[in-house]
Amino acid sequence: MKRRGILHAELAGRLAGLGHTDLVCVADCGLPIPRETPVVDLALVQGLPAFADVLDALLDEIVVEGYVVAREATGGAADRTFEQCAGLLGPREEVPHEELKELVGRCALVVRTGEATPYANVVLRCGVAF
Repeated sequence: MKRRGILHAELAGRLAGLGHTDLVCVADCGLPIPRETPVVDLALVQGLPAFADVLDALLDEIVVEGYVVAREATGGAADRTFEQCAGLLGPREEVPHEELKELVGRCALVVRTGEATPYANVVLRCGVAF
């Protein structure tokens, strides 16, 4: 039994398999995800688990060298979460929401939350710890 960190067996295993430059999306419950993209669906009910909680847990587990958000998120509730985590996220890139949705198809993993806040989606680019 793990003492700390992510306990969800499938999610922990998929995170362990990530490499440098792999893309991981933390998504709200409404983001369209291509059928062929691997998903760990954590959504229980609307709002649970929250986007910020899932992002925090992931940032304790993986190294991130940069991130991509929808330009439309700027100034909204989701943007405050990105700002709070900025020290762990690396450089920020903003793209139109439609482009972010296309980027999801290139992700090694999507982690779906129960979040219902508009534009609460982020694509993380994995880094290395050395």
